[in-house]
Amino acid sequence: MTNSRSWIGTLAVAVVAAWIPTVGLPQAAQRLAPAKPTVTILATGGTIAGAQPKPGEAGYKAGSFSVESLISAVPGMEKIAAVKGEQIASIGSQDMNDAVWIKLARRVNELQKDPTVDGIVITHGTDTLEETGYFLDLVVKGDKPVVLVGSMRPATAISADGPMNLYNGTAVAVDPAAKGRGALIVLNDDIHYAREATKTNSTSLQTFASPNRGRAGIVLFGKASFYSPPVPKHGSGSAFAGIVPDALPKVFIVYAHANVGPEFVDAALAAGAKGIVLAGVGDGNGTDPLIQALSAAAKKGVVVVRSTRVGSGTVARNVELDDDKLGFVAAMELNPPKARVLLQQALTRTKDVAQIQKYFDEY
Repeated sequence: MTNSRSWIGTLAVAVVAAWIPTVGLPQAAQRLAPAKPTVTILATGGTIAGAQPKPGEAGYKAGSFSVESLISAVPGMEKIAAVKGEQIASIGSQDMNDAVWIKLARRVNELQKDPTVDGIVITHGTDTLEETGYFLDLVVKGDKPVVLVGSMRPATAISADGPMNLYNGTAVAVDPAAKGRGALIVLNDDIHYAREATKTNSTSLQTFASPNRGRAGIVLFGKASFYSPPVPKHGSGSAFAGIVPDALPKVFIVYAHANVGPEFVDAALAAGAKGIVLAGVGDGNGTDPLIQALSAAAKKGVVVVRSTRVGSGTVARNVELDDDKLGFVAAMELNPPKARVLLQQALTRTKDVAQIQKYFDEY
């Protein structure tokens, strides 16, 4: 009798389960379906939002389309996440500036605290994308994914790459494995750590590379696969995380080349430089007149960081030049634009060369 009742109970459950789809399916499905992750897309302009004057022309105006237009141009993204957009700026990334950085960073930090947001995507031009990404890597506090995407072709071009990059970037932003990895850059199926990535080609879709430590991973049709985790300090582990000042110190990059003199250093000092980054030849070197001018600036309290224009490699302390004697900081793996970003942040805390060298060793 017990077995009979048990069987009848099981049958009754089965009948009810079979009946639910025919009665009130939308309400039942709505109650049972898991909520989609939420992503906020912050748009800054760039080629990804660019428009050509005429179809097929090489030239275009960056930042021509709104964030809503970018979202609507990506079929299937609504299956990945519930997406909303905000327009932070509408500029080409060659015009990126401290004011936009500060606005963007503060908004990202607000979204990090928002319990209704799971991930953040930033659309950006490729020219200075690596600089913005590294800035956010230093000042954003929280482990929610922050993903920067761009494109090499404008939105109106044949085979525009923006929609796929935005689709994949959104997929990475909702991937649990992306949490706590700092700012990421997603283009052309590759995932890069913002600290590592650099633009290497003026026109190719495969322009971003991470020459020193390699890619963070790949993302194919919305499915991400990560490789090794980031080692340098970033995100919430950064001393600068969650603190976005109202203004950033003036730091200039001086480019070394054959026969260069002290003129660039003189100009930087006249413009009120608090720091100077040397984009040096080879292992962070330059002509004697240039090095002597930089050393004189360092003795006056301007922080000088040696980097290299080569594109990859490490500029280590007291190799090639005597940094202790000259009063310089060695950039280690950071290229000149990223060395400038870190030096700006360091100068908000200290002018002590030894402490700033420690930042470059750890970040």
